Amino acid sequence: MSTISFAASDMLVLAKRSLLRVRRQPDLLVGYTVQPIMFVLLFLYVFGGAIKVPGLDYVNFLMPGIIVQSMVFGGFVTALGLSDDLKKGLIDRFRSLPMWTPAVVAGRTLGDVALNVVQLAIMLAVGILVGFRFSTSVGEVVLGLVLVLFIGYAFSWVFAFLGLVAKSPESANAYGFTVLFPLTFVSSAFVPVASMPSWLQPIAENNPFTIMVNAARALFVGLPAGDDVWLAFAWGAGIALLFGLLAVWRFRRAVAG
Repeated sequence: MSTISFAASDMLVLAKRSLLRVRRQPDLLVGYTVQPIMFVLLFLYVFGGAIKVPGLDYVNFLMPGIIVQSMVFGGFVTALGLSDDLKKGLIDRFRSLPMWTPAVVAGRTLGDVALNVVQLAIMLAVGILVGFRFSTSVGEVVLGLVLVLFIGYAFSWVFAFLGLVAKSPESANAYGFTVLFPLTFVSSAFVPVASMPSWLQPIAENNPFTIMVNAARALFVGLPAGDDVWLAFAWGAGIALLFGLLAVWRFRRAVAG
């Protein structure tokens, strides 16, 4: 077996293990199902009447932002799982096995992609029920789906790194939400940037999350994209590369210790 196929096999085994944990702890699915649905209903029916988007129904403005936000937070299971494995000493057992060492982390993030597919299907179903409609070509919609899943994969590496530096699963979860929650709200996800205070607008406009949401809107509902689509892919690749290297470095230090 070649080195690449050996590494891929290890990743798939660890990804399956990550998914089996969710089956044994179905409460973890709350973050992938109930929470995003609650965000949709709250923003649409509680705040939606007060938020005006010129030329666009608020539901069509909201759904791409909610979807991207949900994908970003889809890696929380990886943070919890890695932190829990470190705490219980399971990482030491993995170290003794004849396996590709980074597969422990890479398998986790790969498992997140499968969970994000489920989450995305639920989000789209709920969105269509409340009035969301695609208004672009099939090719653009498919590219948009690929983009949001890629964004979710990139941020899974952020959660992987946080899970490896945290002292406990609880603190890993807290770190992720503390760091990323403000990022998602100070953006164009829920309100137009132009409606924000003048001092906050430059921050929101240059927020990578705004670029990602604008790219998803362009591909889903046809808003002008400019350079946002390729920039969103570039940001995703950069985040995945940076935090992938950091996560693997941190994991190697953990198993070496």
